[in-house]
Formats: sequence, C-alpha cells, structure tokens
Amino acid sequence: MNQEILFPDLQEWQAGEQRVGFPAQAMGALIQCYIGRSQLERMAGTALLGEAEVLRAFDALRFDIEELATRAIEEQAFAPDGSILIGDAAHARHGGQP
Repeated sequence: MNQEILFPDLQEWQAGEQRVGFPAQAMGALIQCYIGRSQLERMAGTALLGEAEVLRAFDALRFDIEELATRAIEEQAFAPDGSILIGDAAHARHGGQP
C-alpha cells in the first residue's frame, strides 16, 4: 500500500511508561506512535541513561523508527486504542496493569 504518512518533528519522553511518543499523520488521521526505551537501546546498541540520551537516540534513529511505524500503519497493526506500538512499547503500556 503506497500512502503518504507524515511524521511531524515532535516527540515526547514518557518516563512512567519508559517510552517515546510521537505522532504520525495518515489518511487524514492523527495516529499516536510509541517506541519503548528497551527497543531504542537495542537499536542504538547501548544503554540510554536519562531523558536526554533517550531523545538523542530517538533523533539519531528517527528514519529507522519512522520506517517501522510506516510499515505498522500500512499493515494496520494498530493497538486496541488505535495507536502504533513499536518493539516493547506494548509491554510498557499494558505491563503491570491487572
């Protein structure tokens, strides 16, 4: 499926969930995407200590992360709430909840 997906240069570290949230715009809709800290560490090949390091790694890996998010959107691999979860973000979002 060849659709235009835009990623604004916006990202937010969510310490409680240990993930970075970033938006995508596709088919006229805003889709919230998440990538977990552990997934970022695997992609970066190093431990990420603190918010600044996590966001620097996200920025350095942005094109790869956007490619993963694009593929998930095209495959319609949405979480029940309509978001896209990359890597271990699903565990951070739902882990520990009864």
